[in-house]
Amino acid sequence: MASNSRQGGIQQLLAAEHEAQAIVNAAKNEKYARLKQAKEEAEREIAEQRTLLENQFQQKLSASSGDSGANVKRLEQETDTKIHELKTEAARISGDVVSMLLKYVTTVKN
Repeated sequence: MASNSRQGGIQQLLAAEHEAQAIVNAAKNEKYARLKQAKEEAEREIAEQRTLLENQFQQKLSASSGDSGANVKRLEQETDTKIHELKTEAARISGDVVSMLLKYVTTVKN
């Protein structure tokens, strides 16, 4: 009878060990499932954030490109204005400059 009792005790221990192993395996599986879900959520959030930042960058880029076109046009207008002013000034004083040059060229110093 002691042998039966020992045999039954060993069977109970084996069954308890098997049950504990099943519980541990189930816990591990749940842990891996939660980790996988968290990883997928993180990747989704990263993709959304990347898309948002890319859109913001593209908006800033197009806005600055538009400003660049306006700046180029403004600079061209300023340059044209300055060229016109210089030509007007040159035309105004060209007669005086020619007279001064002729005077120095034709004057003989001893």
